[in-house]
Amino acid sequence: MDYSICPGISYYKTIAVINESHNIFLVQHQATKKIYVKKVLDIYNFSIYAYLRQNKITGIPQVIDIQEENNQLIVIEEFISGISLQEIMVTGQLSAASLVRYICDLCDILDHLHSLPTPIIHRDIKPSNIIITPYDHAVLIDFNAAKYLTNINTSDTILLGTKGYAAPEQYGFGSSTPQTDIYALGVLLKELTSTLPAPTDKFTSIINRCIQINPSDRFVSVKDLKEKLQGEKEPFKNSKSDFFTWKLLIPPGYRTLTPWKIVVSTTIYLFIFWLSLTMEFQGIYGPVLWMERIITLLIFLSIICCTFNYCNVQHFWPLCKSKNPILHYIGVLLLNVLIIFLLITILVIIESILVS
Repeated sequence: MDYSICPGISYYKTIAVINESHNIFLVQHQATKKIYVKKVLDIYNFSIYAYLRQNKITGIPQVIDIQEENNQLIVIEEFISGISLQEIMVTGQLSAASLVRYICDLCDILDHLHSLPTPIIHRDIKPSNIIITPYDHAVLIDFNAAKYLTNINTSDTILLGTKGYAAPEQYGFGSSTPQTDIYALGVLLKELTSTLPAPTDKFTSIINRCIQINPSDRFVSVKDLKEKLQGEKEPFKNSKSDFFTWKLLIPPGYRTLTPWKIVVSTTIYLFIFWLSLTMEFQGIYGPVLWMERIITLLIFLSIICCTFNYCNVQHFWPLCKSKNPILHYIGVLLLNVLIIFLLITILVIIESILVS
């Protein structure tokens, strides 16, 4: 049997627990060995997940398979590598420019959902449901509370969402509409703004309009919200707080203070230092040898820094800012090649001086 095309849930083996209380697991397809996320949902809208399975939407994990049994929905979906926006907020590494970019990414995703023939309302936009990928763009996850837009005269009867982020209409004061997601974006924007290294009131008017009690007083659409945000982006374009806060100096591997990442990173750094500073080159001794060792060390460190966006270095290389993962990684590769070339050129020049 060709397992790679078989939709059976049984062909996915659990390899790790992501969130036991929410029944979220990391699984691996037994034949293809690809990694996915498995969710067991008690509250869900089957038709929403069926649509996401049939239609790939940029910025949303692709639903690979679904199976309904015993009043639960088992969902197998694409594994998104990255870090939650909640974790970034905790570390205090968010810049104003990044904040605008992430909210605009969410606006693009929601604009797609809201523009469907029968619009989908997410209804649970919050930091823990937003993953920031290695190429620094936002992905929206968790459609447990999502619903199709229905008769606006029909009020929501059950609160599905997260208190604090849920709009008034989710408490039974009206029906969920695109403005419901706009309300949540306003709350999110307010919370993110408070965590900036240099807090600003530039977004106050936008936030206030998003979180109006009356949905008709909010932005007409996420497109309008995005346009307003982009209008406020310019003041932060050259802001030092965006790129040079001391927290950006924390080496890759230590930014999130995750224990296992710290252990792995420390081991790698120690190995690189030991390997680079003890290398022997045939026929090379004295100052030239140490120069070779130091440049080798810098090459290793530059690869780590470029790959993991140390001090926002990728911001200055256009391809690295692409939303297309392939173009992004090509950009990172070219950036690494450029820096390695520069380091080797410097080594050659210095060696020629020392030898002469």
